[in-house]
Amino acid sequence: MGIVFFIPSLNAEDKKPGNTSEKKIPAVKIDVTQTGAKISPYLYGQFIEHLGRCIDGGIWAEMLADRKFFHAVDSEESPWKSVGLTSEWKTDDGCRFQMTTDDPFVGEHTPEVSRDTDGYFGIMQHGIEIKPGKEVKGYAWVSCSGEIQNIIISLKGGEHLVAVNVEPQKQKSGYQKIEFSLRDEWPAGEMSFQLLAQGRGTMKIGTVSLMPADNIDGMRADTMALLQELDAPVYRWPGGNFVSGYDWRDGVGERDRRPPRRDPAWQGIEQNDFGLDEFMNFCRYLGTEPYIAVNSGNGNVENAVAELEYANGQTDTPWGKRRAENGHLEPYHVKYWGIGNEMYGDWQIGHMPVEDYAKKNNLFVDTFRAFDPNLTLIAVGAVGPWDEVIMRQCADHMDMISEHFYVGEKENNLLEHIRQPKEQVKRIADSHRHYRETFPELQDKKINIAMDEWNYWYGKHEFGEYAVRYFMKDGLGVAMGLHEFFRNSDIYEMANYAQTVNVLGCIKTTKTNAQFEPTGLALKLYRNHFGVIPVAVEAEEPLDVAAALTADKKTLTIGLVNPTEKKITAKLAVEGTTLGKFCKKLEVANPDPMAYNTPDLPQKIDIRETDTILKDDQIFLGPYSITLVKIPLK
Repeated sequence: MGIVFFIPSLNAEDKKPGNTSEKKIPAVKIDVTQTGAKISPYLYGQFIEHLGRCIDGGIWAEMLADRKFFHAVDSEESPWKSVGLTSEWKTDDGCRFQMTTDDPFVGEHTPEVSRDTDGYFGIMQHGIEIKPGKEVKGYAWVSCSGEIQNIIISLKGGEHLVAVNVEPQKQKSGYQKIEFSLRDEWPAGEMSFQLLAQGRGTMKIGTVSLMPADNIDGMRADTMALLQELDAPVYRWPGGNFVSGYDWRDGVGERDRRPPRRDPAWQGIEQNDFGLDEFMNFCRYLGTEPYIAVNSGNGNVENAVAELEYANGQTDTPWGKRRAENGHLEPYHVKYWGIGNEMYGDWQIGHMPVEDYAKKNNLFVDTFRAFDPNLTLIAVGAVGPWDEVIMRQCADHMDMISEHFYVGEKENNLLEHIRQPKEQVKRIADSHRHYRETFPELQDKKINIAMDEWNYWYGKHEFGEYAVRYFMKDGLGVAMGLHEFFRNSDIYEMANYAQTVNVLGCIKTTKTNAQFEPTGLALKLYRNHFGVIPVAVEAEEPLDVAAALTADKKTLTIGLVNPTEKKITAKLAVEGTTLGKFCKKLEVANPDPMAYNTPDLPQKIDIRETDTILKDDQIFLGPYSITLVKIPLK
């Protein structure tokens, strides 16, 4: 039997602003003998895309902007503001400079600086920030000719200078990789990175890199630590709109030789430092499942199958051999593959009528299944006319169907703002139940939903492009959204919060710090503590309540969202079992619904955990709170 959930309306007295008195005790009825379909762990998934500071400046640890010189040194164009790397390269005074197209190191051109008289010459970039005491490491590919005595690499802030000198190789041609490390009690604020030659002659610069020494295979240690706490079981990558103009082949092979590209979806610059192999390193480090979307926009089936072969092929296949040559001998065994992204939208590169997408999806799926019939393949969905065609024409050519939703801000009605994710999850589930009941093509089929993008989307871009700030009220809404996924656990198999870091992210970063948003704390709380067997619940508004047994059925977990300014005492009435006396209570709460966290300041909102006695089967809830209670059963 499904889960029962009842919500009567608030009375007029409850709606009065400033009413903070404790409310009458509402009943929460739970029947553990009425259970729903097991909650999929993949409902706690995440999505990352090459947009803004999600990967560059968020997950990826590179500190230098335009390290492959897509733009000319001294260019007035600064495309890096969207990733928080706002300074472009500048030349040192007193030298000649050109961007040479003669055998460039990577991309279309390579910077070349020269000087006819003895002195210092090279390039620099401002805007570097480092925590005091932290070590940074990096390298530069340079080719020197003439009478150059030293290559000097330094970080300078005011009068503070830390430098390392390296004698260049005596060679007529070819590039030398100069590696360096620097450690200091760095000054507060921004510093300049300098790469200079001493002497006279010419220096060509291939690529440059600067990262914190504690990076994890190129990824930020602070971000990765929070992602470990989040413990998401699946990550969707690389997009999003980005995927429909992406050639995955640009992102494999020697990192410094991968070409930088202008991103046709978001108009940023893609360095191609974080490609398929880096994504797999990311997933393996976090112990999570990879979900790869392939390019069905301007991409074709041949390129998509080559990507599949690179990921999963044995070394006796052409692309499996290429993967092994790139240092990854064993296949990755990627199970989840999405056939494109939002192909219904005119904002999407290569968007098309639904009938054309249905044919393209079926072609991709037939080819993928010929390679491996055990893959899980996900078609593009959108409730309404699009889904009605896809459900009929692709019923035999998908294992799941994706849905997306974003909601904005309800400035004048806090409760409506908070309830939006729940309402969207229910709306989409109801539509799919209707499809199952009415479409003959779906009889005897169970095509579940992958809600592979969902979130709030509103407000100022505080942390770069689309990197909006989230408040306590948004954390409450995400918790309610999770509750609705649990109530529809028979139809939702996956849900991927978009886009994890910075861009609509549940984690925000600055150049030196990272911190959970309230939305991230809600996701972390339920992922780490909520049960897996949903049970029937009846609750009185304003509460939103979900409950589930743990897998061993020895503990009852109850999630309660109080979306009001009142303190509330909830009275439990549980049928089918006997509650233990002692329980664990975990809370994410703040009396101000507009409270938020920010990375460079002390954390205002966190998960607070206490051991408590369950007295008279009552649970005490603070204003604007998410409370999860774990009660052992006798």
